[in-house]
Parts: sequence; structure tokens; C-alpha cells
Amino acid sequence: MSQATLFNLRTICLALPETVETSAFGHPNFKAGKKTFVAWENFKGQDSIAFRVDPLQFDALLLDPRFIATPYGRGQWLSLRADAAIDWSLVKDRVLSSYRLVANKRMLASMGELK
Repeated sequence: MSQATLFNLRTICLALPETVETSAFGHPNFKAGKKTFVAWENFKGQDSIAFRVDPLQFDALLLDPRFIATPYGRGQWLSLRADAAIDWSLVKDRVLSSYRLVANKRMLASMGELK
């Protein structure tokens, strides 16, 4: 796994309120409170970044060849291939979207998401 990729991902994730990095299943995970919203892993022999996704967006995102379905989450997780050039703007958007799905109201308010 690329340490530079992990460093960039870590920087994006840990900037979010109440986010911590943990290790599970042999790879880094990022949690908002107690809920995982991003995982950095090697999936089917490919480095990838797994995101929680809105089930209503799952099929549309899966049409993008950069994404692959994960074997867990039942339509709620997708992995972005991270073994080539990475679109960090896309990663940041997906991280934020994933975070919003699991963060509580206090966390979202810390971001200015709630009034």
C-alpha cells in the first residue's frame, strides 16, 4: 500500500470533527464517533479506498469504472481503485459524503452543516 496515498487520505479524514483512525481486518479505518465511514485496504489484490455510500447512489457510482463493489455493506459500500493516479477531488467528495451518512448532529454542526 502506498504510504503517500494513506497520508493524503489520513489528512482528509482526520480533518473532520471527532474522527479517529483505527485498525480492523489488518488495515486502517476512519470512524466518525463509533461508525466507520472510510477504509484503506487491499481488495482483490488492488489498493482501494472504501466509502460508505447512499444506497440510492450506489448503482450510479458503480457505473464509474474507478469504483468496485465491496463484499460487505450490502449496497452501502464502494471501493475506489487506488493503484493508479488518484483524483483527490473525487476522494474528498466521497469522504465528505460518507462522513455525512454516519456523523451525528453535533459533528455536522461542528462543520457548519446544521444551523
